Amino acid sequence: MSRRRKRNPLVPGARNQLDQLQTKLISEDLGRSFDNKEEAKLELAKELGVPLQKGSNRDLRSEDAGKVGGAMGGRLVKELIQMSLQSLEKNNR
Repeated sequence: MSRRRKRNPLVPGARNQLDQLQTKLISEDLGRSFDNKEEAKLELAKELGVPLQKGSNRDLRSEDAGKVGGAMGGRLVKELIQMSLQSLEKNNR
């Protein structure tokens, strides 16, 4: 049985801030406010028609898990790139 590996950010201690940003972005996209990343993930899955539940999701297909993870991660990466470009632009002035 393979174990899920959680990727660590390059900056130690940044995981919490990244989770907060991701929750904020999903909240903006769905037009609702969420207290934490798990609530946002469950609601996003519901919007995408993926039967994600709290707790074990052993019966969830990889394709469905990828829909949720891709939507969440893709939005986060897009925002981080935009933030980096703005920072570079600001520093080059």
